[in-house]
Amino acid sequence: MMNRVSTFHPSNIVVNIQLFTFFFSFYQGKPFVLCDTIEIGLITNLKSNSMKTRNLLLGIGAAMGALFFNACEMDNVNPNESEYGILPEHFKVDIPNALSNSNFKSASLKSSQVDTVNGNIIYWHLNTFIAVGEGAADIVEAAIWSIHAYHIEDVIYLSFTSDEDNRVKNLEVVKDVEFRDCEWEYQLTITDAESEGNDDGGVGMQIFWSKDPVEGIAVFKPYNLNRKKNAGADNTMFSIEYSEKGTGDYETYMIVEIAGLPVENYHPFALETMKMFVGKHGDIVDVYGNSNHPNAQFNRNDDQAIGFNWAFVASGDDKNDIAVAEVGLPSSLADITERTDILENNSIKKVLTREFTNYIVDEYAKWGLTLNPDEVATLLIPYLKNADAPGYFNTHGFLQGGIAPDNGYAGLESNIGSLVPYNPYAISNLEINFK
Repeated sequence: MMNRVSTFHPSNIVVNIQLFTFFFSFYQGKPFVLCDTIEIGLITNLKSNSMKTRNLLLGIGAAMGALFFNACEMDNVNPNESEYGILPEHFKVDIPNALSNSNFKSASLKSSQVDTVNGNIIYWHLNTFIAVGEGAADIVEAAIWSIHAYHIEDVIYLSFTSDEDNRVKNLEVVKDVEFRDCEWEYQLTITDAESEGNDDGGVGMQIFWSKDPVEGIAVFKPYNLNRKKNAGADNTMFSIEYSEKGTGDYETYMIVEIAGLPVENYHPFALETMKMFVGKHGDIVDVYGNSNHPNAQFNRNDDQAIGFNWAFVASGDDKNDIAVAEVGLPSSLADITERTDILENNSIKKVLTREFTNYIVDEYAKWGLTLNPDEVATLLIPYLKNADAPGYFNTHGFLQGGIAPDNGYAGLESNIGSLVPYNPYAISNLEINFK
């Protein structure tokens, strides 16, 4: 049982719990402080880290046009060329708006249900995760679109000076190459000429592809494409694998990987690595993946509980603009591969309940007050109602958790039941390499 202290007033305690708003629950007639207004701080951190990652990708994408148009002075460049030549026209699978829409960003911090945390906050990172993955794929398509102005029809080698960082870049296309145990018809490579003697060969971009059907792998190192804008991201790399050959379950798919994003210690939810699979079959798009957040901590009193993976599975109906998602928060060090271990034993509701319960108990202990962890966890149940799995979405964002709004979600529920995120430990140690 919890100690009842008649002289205790809750305003004497500041409980710093990320994700929750301030509210009182009454236990045996006494006000019991569970949470504080640090939700605002969390949102600020999420926005800061989300924008930082997105801005990095946007900067790379914007640089593509300048890299291939403003910086080049060659006779064989034709900016009006509409044909892609040997280059693939598509290198991305679009994700339904119900999963990638911007309503997560602008959602109210308050829930429509009293003392229940808003589901858009719980699933905030799902939108960020998908936006970052889509942004990386957009960069590849932007690069291909820009390069097509060279009217590449065969093997080619050329050099140009980039207006972005005033450094010489070399572009080369070769035939019949092997990469990641696959044979490819073509390979395009762009290097920073002055850095070709470095360990990374100065490579800024490599694209491997075949035309019929379209398949390919694109690998980027932004630092070697633009030294000025990406000076603080010298180890960042990303890779996109795309296939219109598909698999037995999907007509088209893409796999997005990002590694080496800069992580400062003062950014508690900064993203360092991520991997996402997107598969499309008709109007249905399945998405699953992980991102690693090495600084993430929900209980500042527990130095052993630092570093979490955001692991999720989702399925969306592009025609009806609805989606279903399930999220887990396993430790970054968890070497686990089973769906039960990743998404059920480490469901977002279980992990948040555990971490916040421990935090509240620890904070009250500092004041000589003993709380029963089971009773604290029970008090958190209604507040985390929207964390019930799975979460349901439409074009306006999160609808509810645990129970489907209607029968239209049945097929999507079935889909996510067979999807499994990646091994958290493998994602935390993800590396990307050029050929």
